[in-house]
Amino acid sequence: MSHADSPTSYPLRWPDGWPRTLASERRHARFRSERGSVSTAMACDRLYRELDRLGVGRSDAVILSTNIMPTLRGVPRSGAVDPGDSGAAVYFTLNGRARVLACDTWIRLADNVAAIAAHIDAIRRIDRYGVGTLDQAFEGYRALPARGATWRTMLGFDAGAVVSSDRVLAAYRERARSAHPDMPTGSHEAMASLNAARDEALREIGG
Repeated sequence: MSHADSPTSYPLRWPDGWPRTLASERRHARFRSERGSVSTAMACDRLYRELDRLGVGRSDAVILSTNIMPTLRGVPRSGAVDPGDSGAAVYFTLNGRARVLACDTWIRLADNVAAIAAHIDAIRRIDRYGVGTLDQAFEGYRALPARGATWRTMLGFDAGAVVSSDRVLAAYRERARSAHPDMPTGSHEAMASLNAARDEALREIGG
């Protein structure tokens, strides 16, 4: 699988354009096992089992990226203390296309990995019930959106235009109407790219 700035198992390589959850907003999850809270090893087993059911094998260059040093199997070491950034991202290829799923909603790394596994299970149901296809389900989850587009082009500003934070937010809101995944013309990928353009613009102009 080919990625720009190819991700590695360690440290965490968060997908470009994906919004982050603030540490103060992360929550305790309820992913359980027969022994209580799901462990990192159990969560990784769930993830790879779901990927296998999806048709993705470990030989397909699957990379689970976290802030815990991996074992030789490429999974986070069990028993390690959860890092300050407990996010997880899994990169893989499905039907010849690079994909990525990431989660940092939960306080524990194990729960974020388990959440990705549960999400893949939910995506598989779409294909199982015959309402849609896997490709449709994964639309908006392409790995590492293409680079080159600046925040000015994304938000519709000329290269030399003087831009205020109010203008940035107005342009963002206008484009969000069509980029939002709830709209027929939108997708998760489009909204994530638009969010990233807004954030970059506000950082640059000091808004």
